[in-house]
Amino acid sequence: MKRSGTEMAREARRPEGGRPKGGKVYLVGAGPGDDSLITVRGRRVLAEADVVVYDALVHPRLLEGCAPGCERIYVGKRGGGRSTPQQEINRLLVEKAAEGRVVARLKGGDPFVFGRGGEEALELAEQGIPFDVVPGVTAATAAAAYAGIPLTHRGLASTAVLITGHEDPAKESSSVDWAQLAGAGTLAVYMGVGNLPEICSGLLEAGRAASTPVALIRWGTLRRQRTLTGTLADIAERAAEVDFAPPALIVIGEVVGLRERLRWFDRAPLFGKRVVVTRGRSPRSRLAELLEAEGVEVRELPTIEIEPVPDLSELDRRLDRLPGYDWVVFTSPQAVSIFFERALDRGIDARRLGACRIGVIGSGTAERLREYGLIADLVPERYTSEGALEAFRARWLRGGRDKGVGEKAPAQARRRVLYPASEIARDVLPEGLRSMGAEVDQVAIYRNRTPEYTAEQVDSVLGDEPELVTFTSSSTVSHLVDILRSCGREIMIGRIRGCSIGPVTSEAARRLGVAIACEAAQQTVDDLARTAAAYLLEDRGSNR
Repeated sequence: MKRSGTEMAREARRPEGGRPKGGKVYLVGAGPGDDSLITVRGRRVLAEADVVVYDALVHPRLLEGCAPGCERIYVGKRGGGRSTPQQEINRLLVEKAAEGRVVARLKGGDPFVFGRGGEEALELAEQGIPFDVVPGVTAATAAAAYAGIPLTHRGLASTAVLITGHEDPAKESSSVDWAQLAGAGTLAVYMGVGNLPEICSGLLEAGRAASTPVALIRWGTLRRQRTLTGTLADIAERAAEVDFAPPALIVIGEVVGLRERLRWFDRAPLFGKRVVVTRGRSPRSRLAELLEAEGVEVRELPTIEIEPVPDLSELDRRLDRLPGYDWVVFTSPQAVSIFFERALDRGIDARRLGACRIGVIGSGTAERLREYGLIADLVPERYTSEGALEAFRARWLRGGRDKGVGEKAPAQARRRVLYPASEIARDVLPEGLRSMGAEVDQVAIYRNRTPEYTAEQVDSVLGDEPELVTFTSSSTVSHLVDILRSCGREIMIGRIRGCSIGPVTSEAARRLGVAIACEAAQQTVDDLARTAAAYLLEDRGSNR
């Protein structure tokens, strides 16, 4: 079977240049929570692995960076929750590597800091399986920093000690010597919230002052991060009052007193506001990035899965005739990717386009085009089919310059346009171009599928009624409604407060019973983010 250009590129980029005999395991630190804190090498290994074995606290977006066809195996490993026994995980790593596969063992934080990575590495060594360790950012440094707490500070703490607050339950007694640790500058205790009263009493009995500042940091580095402060004398009682639960880090020491002056992360204007982003499955979401920059807790619920149509023979015929077209028009990043990947698989590169011009709808589509080394000739100011028509009309009917039709194009100049799009693409753009005298070949190259979700998965995203749900197209609305109905959560439809990218999407939402709280004026992702932020700021002000 012929391999695609993507598959061959993946093979060529394998970690360390090739597949070791008998396979190999990479113990990769995923970082403390924020998916952007994984190392460059960690992200590269993920993209090239055949198998990814991952823990509960790994950010879901990291898995979107896995290669197509990568086997993903969830093993839990959250304190107090169900998880795969460590011996079974060890066996799994050995088994998959013995099959000759490259395995990424993705662990929260750093594999060798209370992550049991040492146990897994020992098992691999004993079984003769080659492995590499890819360190990660550990929670002690990251969560404390995001809470505005430096672990060391001149004059306050010259030492910092990392401690586990959750030891092997089979042990007869604790190996933590609180008497010896009580004099350290800063103590960072992992997995200790469940044993907080015992930890505090142990330190008090060892002579640590009752007034010593203490911070509990839950969901560190994520926009849902919460920080509770107190002292050794009262922090356990305070935590019980607010039902402060894991996963959390405990920081003990005078440096905690710097928090109010050094806070930065949880002072963002919209910190803690919750927005659900409905979008197609993709490794990147500019909308999420823009909202997170304002402190918003973004929950992503992909409502569209894109897949090429089963039969691309019609696209193949058009690719063979590319030099005969004056324009190729793309309405989505997905159309660009499928078009050019198919062309590359058939041995056709950008030179075949010749002097053909390219039009796109939207900055995201233009950016995807740049990834293939091409710059769009036409990007409308309004990122809609109607906006694209306005741009073409201005270019064609008011003296625009086009290939093969002269510098001053007459109104009825015959242009050939290739329009590769979705099976359910609106006919506004092709019909509008035909009305201007163009010959348009519309080819369906991909379809939009509705992903399947369980009721529990939907509840985890929408169950506590986020402040806004964003919609970037009519399809994102209709697919969300289908998802809610299919898993018995139809009652949620009437509770949604939507933020729409434009009037077409808003109208589709209202027809389906989804209320629209705000609508972007410029119909771009950037303006959608600005509109959502403005609404949330106004909403926050009204709730004060």
